[in-house]
Parts: sequence; C-alpha cells; structure tokens
Amino acid sequence: MSSARLAWWRAGWPLRALPTSFWLLPLVLVALGGLPVLLLQPSRVADAAPMAALQVSYAVSDAAVPPPDGAIWERVQLPHYRLLRRDAPESASWYRVEFDGDASSQEPWAAYLPYLYNGGTLWLNGAPMASILSSRPDLHVRWERPYLVTLPNGPLWPHGNVLVLRLPPAAGASILRMPALEVAPLRLLMPVYDRRLFWVRTMPQITVAVGILLPCFVLFIWWRRRSEVLYGLFGVAVLLWAVRTLTFVIEVIPHDEWRWWRISYHAATGGFVVVMALFALRFARLNRPLLERALVGYALLGPLWLLVQGPGADAWVGYVWGGGLIGVGLGAVAATAWAAVTRREKTAALLLIALALAACAGVHDYLMAYGALALSRWLPEWSQQRFFLLHHAANLLLLVMGGLLTQRFIDALTAIQTLNHTLEDRVAAREAELADNYSRMAVMQREHAAAEERRRIMRDLHDGLGSQLFILLSRVERGVMQPPELSQSLRACIADMRLSLDASAAQDAGLESALADFLYRWQPLLREAGVQPVWRVQVAEQAAWISAHATLQLLRLMQEAFTNVVKHAGAGEVRVEVVATPELLTVTVIDNGRGFRVDATDTAGRGIVNMRTRAAALHARLTISADSGGTCLRLELPRTQAGAGAGASS
Repeated sequence: MSSARLAWWRAGWPLRALPTSFWLLPLVLVALGGLPVLLLQPSRVADAAPMAALQVSYAVSDAAVPPPDGAIWERVQLPHYRLLRRDAPESASWYRVEFDGDASSQEPWAAYLPYLYNGGTLWLNGAPMASILSSRPDLHVRWERPYLVTLPNGPLWPHGNVLVLRLPPAAGASILRMPALEVAPLRLLMPVYDRRLFWVRTMPQITVAVGILLPCFVLFIWWRRRSEVLYGLFGVAVLLWAVRTLTFVIEVIPHDEWRWWRISYHAATGGFVVVMALFALRFARLNRPLLERALVGYALLGPLWLLVQGPGADAWVGYVWGGGLIGVGLGAVAATAWAAVTRREKTAALLLIALALAACAGVHDYLMAYGALALSRWLPEWSQQRFFLLHHAANLLLLVMGGLLTQRFIDALTAIQTLNHTLEDRVAAREAELADNYSRMAVMQREHAAAEERRRIMRDLHDGLGSQLFILLSRVERGVMQPPELSQSLRACIADMRLSLDASAAQDAGLESALADFLYRWQPLLREAGVQPVWRVQVAEQAAWISAHATLQLLRLMQEAFTNVVKHAGAGEVRVEVVATPELLTVTVIDNGRGFRVDATDTAGRGIVNMRTRAAALHARLTISADSGGTCLRLELPRTQAGAGAGASS
C-alpha cells in the first residue's frame, strides 16, 4: 500500500467525514424501527397458563362436513403449508385439532388464529361453531386480520375435545397456509389478539387516512412552489403508499374487480419504490434524467405485465418484477449514502438509516411472500407468525421524510425571518445614515443660502445702491447737485435699500411678510399723491418655493409700477392683487389713470424696459395693456421657471 493510500486509510475516511451525531442516529432509528417488531412478537401465553396441548391431523377432502375418523387423517404440526396446483381444481384442506379442556374452570375459552387468508369453517365436538367468509366464484377474499373465536358456553370435555377447521383453496393461489392455532382461556388470548389486530388492521387504517389527507397539503406547497420538487415527490409517495396499504383495509373484493385491484396494488407498490428512488436522487443532488425515466418505465412494467397476462400472472409479476424493486430500493439507499458521506449532514444520515430499514423490511416481506420455506428454516418461530414489516418501516420512512421536509420548511422561514431582521437593521442603519446626511446637507444648504444671500446683498449694494451713492458723491463734489435734488436721490437710495432688506426678510418670514412691509411703506406715499390703494394678497402656505431673489425682483417691478402710477398715470385708484399658489405666482397692478401706447417709443421714462428685463430674468411672463381707462400690468411666474430664473439672474 502506497504512503498516500496509507495516510488516507489512517485518516479514517469516509468514517470521519460523517458528523459525530451520525453514530447516535442508528440507535434512535433502530429503537423506532424495532418497536413494531417488539410489539408484534407472538407473545404466547406464559408457560404456567392453562393452554391446551394440541394434537393436529390433516386431511384433503371435498366433503362439506368433517370427514370421519380413518386413514385419510395424518399427523402434522402447525403451521402447515400445502402447495396447490394451478392446472386442476383443488379440494379443501381439513385440520383436526384434539385438546383437553379444564372441566373445573367456568371461564370462557377461545381459539386464536393469527391469520386465515381465505376464511373457513369451524366445528367443535361435531357441532358447527363459526364460519368465516371464504372466496366464491363471484367474490375474492383476502383476510389479513387475526381471528379470535370464542368457544361455545359450557365446560369443555376433560379429554378428547375436537376442533375441526375446513380451509377452502383460494382461486389462483399457489399455496394454502394453516397458521399455528392456540386454544386457551379468552382472557389470556385477548391481549395477543388485540396487539396483532392493531398493527395489522388498525395501523393500516390510520395510514390510509393520513395518506389521503397529508398529500393535499404537501402537493399544494409543490403546486405553489414548483421548484420544491422534494415536496411533490413526498406527496406522491404518501398517496401511493396509502393506495398500497388499502390491501390491508379492503379485504373483500368482487371477482370482476379483482384484476384491477391487483393492478392498482402493484402500480402503487412499484410507484412508491420508484418515487423513493427519485427522492433519494434529488436529495443527493444527482441529476440523472435518463435514469429517472428508466425508473418510471420500470414502475409501469409490472402493472402492464399483469394487465396483459391477467390474474394468472400475479405470482410471477410479484416474484420477478417485485424482486427488481428490491434493487431499485437498494439503489436509493446507495444514493442517500453518497449524500450522507459527501454532504456530512445529519438529515442525510437520518434519511439513509430510514431508507436502509425500509429496504431491509422490503427484503423480509419478499422472502415472506415468495421464500417462506427458506425463511422458515432460518427463523422458524418468527416466520410462522407471517408479520409483514414493510408497511411499518415505510411509515417510519415517510415520517422521517416528512420531518426532514418540515425542518426544511422551518429553516426557510427562519432564514426569511433572519433576513428580514437583518434587512430591518440595515434599513434602520441606512435611515440613520441618510438622516445624518440630510442634516449635514441642510446645514450646508443653509450656509450656502446665507453665503448666496450675502453675495446677493453685496451685488445689489454694488450695482444698485453703491453705484447711486458713488454718482451722488461725484455730483456733490463737483457742485452740480442742488439740495432738493440730493435729498430726493438719497430718499430713493434709502427706498432701494429697504426694498433689498424686505426681500431678504422674505427668505425667513415669507413672501406675504415682505409684501406687507412693502405695501405698508407705499400706502402713505400713494395717498399723498392722491392715489387710493386697494390691496388683495393671497399667499398659500405651500408657496415657499418663491426665492428671496424672485421676491426682490418682484418688489422692484411693483415699485416701478407704483412710480409710473404716481408720476405719469394721474390715477385716483390703484388695485394690487398678488396670488401665490403651490404652482404659480400672479401679480396684477391696475390703475384708473391715463393710459398710454405700450408700443410707443417714448416709454423708456416709464421703466417699461426695466420691468421687462426683470421679468425676463425671472423667466416670467409680463403682460402690459393700457387704454384711456387706465393701465393693467400682469406678471405670471410658474414654479417650474422660478429656479431657472434665479440661476440665470445670479
């Protein structure tokens, strides 16, 4: 052995590849899997119990009543098997059981039969005692349940009691079986009967009920989540197993339906085994489409064979095709073992053990059905009870599969919940980060706005008030300006400064406050000039989009309009209407003075050019109309143009 192989062997692979808890799982599953075996033990009456010693004789006869004593009877031991020929009608099998009774006991006695597949008739001491339905030409019977026949009331004979059983041959059967009979007090046989009845009769009924209801839920999950193939396979497997288990529940079938009953039984059996193999392949992540199609084809082969050949081929279908299903089951075990070794997951190890138990139970049942003679040589005490274990091991397997898929479902929900919590934490952190960024941006915007406002004030002072003061200073130094003219010019400078301050106050106090201050100062000036002002100001709360720069240009434009009214219009009244909505600012100034031609060339003195320039800087629409009845000035500033106007004018 090379050093590399030696190191690999000493490393303990693949044993070390399995999780530590893997070695505890066999103990748990063996305990669970062995529970039915422990409960299904023959549990004969204790040695100290008054069980009758039996002497059994066997005979073959077509008689309808017990044959008389004679040479046809031969001594046998129970259980007893009789091979039947298919090419000729068979006679009934008779069993004569002699036992001694307890004449001093008044408690009831009974005869216990663990199975009596084709029914039969019982006589006690020459008198008919009980009749169990047997197959007829129009009816097929297959009793899986045990029978506990209470002996007639009255004391038994001290010696020589004779219990005779007639077992008719079943149509198409290849072997007739007589189980080990027990005769004892009823109280001692009742627990044995109840235990076997539960596992052979009641448990299949529970399996069928659960197997019909559970797939509705599981297949609904698969229907809504087609990518979850394991749920779909599990639902189909449970449904097929419920159909297969009906053979332990429905024991009397009309003869015309027997053929289809057996076809459905084989279809459910093969389908279940193949679906288990498909589940194992998908669980092991072995995507083999051709192999999956071949397995489905093999599952259909047995039912089609029986459909073509008829009920006479039932035994061969079970023997040949059913034997091949054992290989399919072992392949499923191998695929799961591969998953357990490569993935090192507890779920794979658990499924492996459950599948292995089911495969062993399948081999056991196959030998019980088609190799009973060989099995009786290996396990005589066990084989005579004819306990079929697959329907218990399969229940355990389905329970494990359901548990794994349930855990998978819970893990998915847990992952989603964890992801939601993680996302919530991340969103909360992101929200906090964004809030912090917004706070910093708000501070920066306020600082930027303050800086812009300072630059605007400096620009206004330089371009407006500064230029005017410089010109005034120059004219005063040259002595060309008289005091009245100087006083008027200084008042104009002060008014322009106040206008700038009002516009700056609008940034914090709002447009309505700036208009109120502006109109408050102009109201006495207009009245001194003989003009009665009428105000209408309507500013919505959502009109904060109007910037300080736009407010300044608006106030200067209104100042130009009021100046024209005082100097040129000769009006007695001026109406001012300011309406600010969330989307539009409208300013209207109407006087009742002398109109003028708007298109005339001598309008420069009226400030029309300045007003149009200011409106253009705001990207607003200015409309001036005049006639003999007065002048109307209307300014419209949409919200979409306010930002562009502010940027262009800066």
